[in-house]
Order: sequence, then structure tokens, then C-alpha cells
Amino acid sequence: MNDHRTAPATSAVPAEPEAIRLFRERLGLAGLIDVHTHFMPERVLHKVWNYFDTNGPLIGDLAWPITYRKEEAERTALLREFGVRSFTSMLYPHKPGMAVWLNAWAADFAGRTPDCLHTATLFPEQGVETYVRAAVEAGARVFKAHVQVGAYDPADELLDGAWGLLADAGIPVVIHCGSGPAPGKHTGPGPVARVLARHPRLRLIIAHMGMPEYEEFAGLAERYGEVRLDTTMAFTDFTERFMPFPPRALPRIAALGDRVLLGSDFPNIPYPYVQQLHALERLELGEEWLRAVCHDNAARLFGL
Repeated sequence: MNDHRTAPATSAVPAEPEAIRLFRERLGLAGLIDVHTHFMPERVLHKVWNYFDTNGPLIGDLAWPITYRKEEAERTALLREFGVRSFTSMLYPHKPGMAVWLNAWAADFAGRTPDCLHTATLFPEQGVETYVRAAVEAGARVFKAHVQVGAYDPADELLDGAWGLLADAGIPVVIHCGSGPAPGKHTGPGPVARVLARHPRLRLIIAHMGMPEYEEFAGLAERYGEVRLDTTMAFTDFTERFMPFPPRALPRIAALGDRVLLGSDFPNIPYPYVQQLHALERLELGEEWLRAVCHDNAARLFGL
């Protein structure tokens, strides 16, 4: 990347919950549903934060201060204070052998956090279909796949049975498969298109609107009725500096309004949470679109 460094974000100010409350009131929403929030074992999360702090290779040269560097209980309390009625515990392995114990942690977290949608993950390895089935039977409601961090091809034959199982179960998968903030060996729309060709009913939620391949991933959503997009970090001032969303594609996003879901990347964002909401509001796609994105689409998808 070129040098698109940003000034460090300020911490959440006391007025932020009030600003979010006013946003919800303008839309007549009692709460928000955020499909892309990160909760994971503390030692794993601290390693993630260190990766951002030290500008790991997948971050590039971006300055990325963590705005909500707080203990787990404080983070859940803050989301509730923001009026987020349901959220996820997006977690992901970067090597074989991690997914099973991450799923065990996530099941425990969901058990003690009723407003968290029970989240699970997967990796292309022997036994993946077995532990994915176990997670589904244990009540997992959403999966996370991270093609960039895991450095794997989502069309790997090892995953084929797991994708088929999740498609049959109708369980959504939030998948980071776009090439932002830095490309990986298997990022981009091509590998995901191959997965969908085999499993057209798979409920993929494309993280970050597929940045920077926004239009290509919108095309997959237009082609496959179960493909959705999450808004994570898209349209914000931070992202617009280095991977701007093309204005010509906004009518397509408006037309996909029933399959766009609010995502934030909380707590790992370099700006206050409310900026994601205001960025969506600035698109001027209408209150009905905003209500659907911030609550109704996810409520329908997850039966909330």
C-alpha cells in the first residue's frame, strides 16, 4: 500500500452511547444487531491486538489503534449500552488444530452471554466436517471463516463436506474473503465463486462488503439469493481513505437492501463505533434501508 497512515483514534467519549441512542431513535429502532463483533480467548485477542499494534503484514502500513481495548466484561457491557441487542463472537484459526478448542471457548461464551449468537469457526483440515457437525448440534448459529488470516483456499476439497453441511442446515457463515486491507494468496471473488458454484444455497455473509472488490462481491450477491454483505468498516472515513467504495455501485447496494447486514469489527476498530452508523446514514439510501441493515435483516435471518 501507499502511505495512508491515519492519526490515532480517540477513545470512546462519554457522549457516544447518547449519539447512538439518537441514531436509533431517528430510525425508530429499539436496538441494533451487529453480525461482526470479535470475542475470543483473552490471550488470543491480545495477540490480535499486538498484530495491529505492530503493523503485521496483513495490515500494511496503516496506523490501526484499537479503540476498545477493554476487558471482556467491559466490552459486552459497552455493546449493551450502545443498544446492540445481539452480536457475535467472531473468532478464527490460523493453523490446523485450533478450531476445535476455539469452538469450545465460543460455546462457553455464548452460554454465559445470552445476547451473543453462538459462533463457531472452521479450517481446511482432516476432521473438519466432524467438528462442524458437532458445533451445529451444540447450537452454533453462525460461523466465521477468515481466508486472509488462515491463508487457505475456501474451495479446498477438505472444506467441501463442511460447506454442504452448513448449506443444508441454513447456518450463515461470515467470511472475510476480500483482499483488504492487504491481499492474500486466496482472497478475492474467484475462490468464493467456486464454493458457491458447488453450494449455491450456502448462506455466506461477505465481510467488509468484500473490500476492495466491492462490485465483484455485489455481483455474487445478485447471482446467489443466499449471499449477503456485511458493512464492517465500509463507508467510514478511515476506509474511504485507502479503499473507497465506488459511488456507481451504491444503487446496487440499495437494491440489495434486504441482504446487507450491520457489522462493525468491534472492538478492533481504529475509531468510535458510532462512526460506522453515521457512515451508513450518510449514504442517504433511506430510513427503510437503514432500519433493515441495522436490525431487520439480521433479525429475520437469525429468527430474533
